[in-house]
Amino acid sequence: MGRIHARRRGKSGSKKPLRFEKPEWVEMSEEEIVNKILELAKEGYSQAMIGTILRDQYGVPDIKLMVGKSVGQILKDEGMAPKIPEDLLFLMKRAVRIHNHLQNHPKDLGNKRGLQLVEAKIRRLVKYYKRVGKLPPNWHYSIREAELLVK
Repeated sequence: MGRIHARRRGKSGSKKPLRFEKPEWVEMSEEEIVNKILELAKEGYSQAMIGTILRDQYGVPDIKLMVGKSVGQILKDEGMAPKIPEDLLFLMKRAVRIHNHLQNHPKDLGNKRGLQLVEAKIRRLVKYYKRVGKLPPNWHYSIREAELLVK
């Protein structure tokens, strides 16, 4: 199957190895992992960055395998989950950056097309998150509201 906004094809790439039991060589306990996740979230790290830090600096290969919950579920249980999903927020940041660029360079047609593609992804994600219940049904995207949310 092809990529959505590129002319490439294929799904090749690295995959995580199948593993069903906790690795024996991990030194941190479940409680220590949860505490470290909460500590990093308080410092302002995103969920993806928390997973990367735990993998690279603390040797935790898979948080969900070790604790039984994902980083997002742990933060949600503790009441620290973001109001807007992380992937949607990052797309909105990108749209705001492109929009500000187009204010200064209105004839940049390549970035105008890029803004259309990013906003199409945002609309699809919003529709999905409304259906799943992560966003309220009356929530809608506009570039003005995105500028306020991003700052």
